[in-house]
Amino acid sequence: MTAVTDEGPGQSRGRTRAPEPAPGQNRDGAAAPGDNPGHDRDRPPPGGWDDGLIARRSATATDKAAPDTAPVADSEDDVRPQVEAYVPSGSPLSPRLDALRELVGLSRARLDRTALVEAGRVLDEAAARQRLSSRHTVVAIAGASGSGKSTLFNSLAGAQISETGLRRPTTAAPLACSWTDGAAGLLDRLAIPGRLRRRPQPGSAAADEALQGLVLVDLPDHDSAARGHRDQVDRVLALVDAVIWVVDPEKYADAALHERYLRPLAGHAEVTFVVLNQIDRLPGEAADQVLDDLRRLLDEDGMALGEHGEPGATVLSLSALTGDGVGELRELLGRFVQDRTAATRRLSADVDAAAARLRPVYVAEGRPGLGEGAREEFADRLAEAVGAAAAGQAAEREWRRNAGRACGTPWLRLWRWYESTRQPGGLDRGALTAPPEEHLTARQRVEQAVRTVADDAADGLPAPWAQAVREAAVQGAQGLPEALDELAGRASGAEGRGTDTGSGTAGARRAEGQEHGGRGSAKPPRPAWWPAAVLAQVAMTLLQIFGGLWLAGQIIGVLQPGLLTPALVMLAGIIGGPLVEWSCAAAARGPARRYGQEAERRLREAAAACGRARVLDPVAAELVRYREVRERFVAVTEFSTTGR
Repeated sequence: MTAVTDEGPGQSRGRTRAPEPAPGQNRDGAAAPGDNPGHDRDRPPPGGWDDGLIARRSATATDKAAPDTAPVADSEDDVRPQVEAYVPSGSPLSPRLDALRELVGLSRARLDRTALVEAGRVLDEAAARQRLSSRHTVVAIAGASGSGKSTLFNSLAGAQISETGLRRPTTAAPLACSWTDGAAGLLDRLAIPGRLRRRPQPGSAAADEALQGLVLVDLPDHDSAARGHRDQVDRVLALVDAVIWVVDPEKYADAALHERYLRPLAGHAEVTFVVLNQIDRLPGEAADQVLDDLRRLLDEDGMALGEHGEPGATVLSLSALTGDGVGELRELLGRFVQDRTAATRRLSADVDAAAARLRPVYVAEGRPGLGEGAREEFADRLAEAVGAAAAGQAAEREWRRNAGRACGTPWLRLWRWYESTRQPGGLDRGALTAPPEEHLTARQRVEQAVRTVADDAADGLPAPWAQAVREAAVQGAQGLPEALDELAGRASGAEGRGTDTGSGTAGARRAEGQEHGGRGSAKPPRPAWWPAAVLAQVAMTLLQIFGGLWLAGQIIGVLQPGLLTPALVMLAGIIGGPLVEWSCAAAARGPARRYGQEAERRLREAAAACGRARVLDPVAAELVRYREVRERFVAVTEFSTTGR
């Protein structure tokens, strides 16, 4: 036999003269195409096998096959068109690959490296495949030991290329047969050496034309006892454009085949052929029954079947030994190859599989995010931690106290001053500090507020993104109590005597210092009617003094007697002073309340702004990043992650 090897670009192709075959063997030393010992040994003999019958069948098959098993294809005489490699453009696969690439790039800092390994492999293999010929379709023939895949390979090639025999395993390395030139790069990618590259036996012009661009690869047994053989099967299956699974009536339901290959590759149904071989061993309607049961098992594996014009796996029965059904498979392969979309469909299925693995880390339950309710609750918790309400109440009391000082009677003011000098600490109350337990309570309130808003934002997010949101909130919360203390001091107008760093109650403490006249505290603004009230109080005081002096002068005889008039003047001053003070206090309630509310609002806004800058904005940034990657994931999967 003359075997022509496709050595690839820059390598020579020549004829290799094989030694004369022994009786019952072809020129490669293997059993003849018509003799499949692995097949025939299991065939139920009608009257029992004998060596003479086997020898006669083998000799007959050898005599018939010998003149036709030499595929001649000198490089000088080969007029088949050379197929150049090019990258297809405008394919729907391209935007999905771009989206997957962006998805991986956006996720590297948030997801574990192992979660992105499969997606990275798909991108690498897609780039490698798209750099090679898109006019070739690489189809692997895979199966279990004794299923007859090598016999089917030889039958499709029209020549005894792959070795068959009783010894198991028979196929030790992938063997390729290319119907056209230009497939060297694809075979290099499969790591198939030049000595294992063949050309088919020229057949009819129609058959050769239909299979132009086909690269058929015969694989070792997927259930081989040799671990290296199984590794080669797994490696090549991850790289080919399509696969023909050859099963036999004995092993078509093998758990190793279904659980290890067919079920995980159910998403690759459109580039999958499942062939029930050796139907010549089944009597009557048994072949149809086994084929129906095979379809049932494939349906249980989740593999769509290409029936009634719908896309899916192609399932058919044949006998590679007798040739029954091989022509139908050849015709289906021809249409499949000429469609030129197998590589794209295989890569698209790989993208689907990678997206399915990534789905748990990108698809959220519900609509996660920070709503207005969560933001307001966070602001309320910070306001409570910083003491905004207490600071507002203290500011209101301070405003009313200042009104009392300005509009009160001098005698009452003098008495209050005297009482204040008798109290411990005197007038210096501005340096009040929060006790340690108050420091701890305020810090715990801030931490609780941060944890609550982080949990609300992360609710429903996939675990990696929920963890990223919580970490952003915790990192932003570092130093938040101190920042709140500083902002509270600015909002309350204190400039210097408070030392309660990190307590989270600076507003209330400094306001309390202002209530007691602490130095450095800002005075509340005075309304326009205060000067008139002060003048009225001064007038009442002068009336008291004038009336008192008048009475004193009459008592000592300096002035003419007449007690009624000076007594009335003095009484008017005595009654008018408290009356003016009470009127001012009543008039000050409204402005004091508004002043306290304004102070509380300023402190609340300051705390909210600080919390927003340190916690909410980083959390919102993480949520925006998640929405970006979710949009990319939607572009990859081509369906909504919310299921709507």
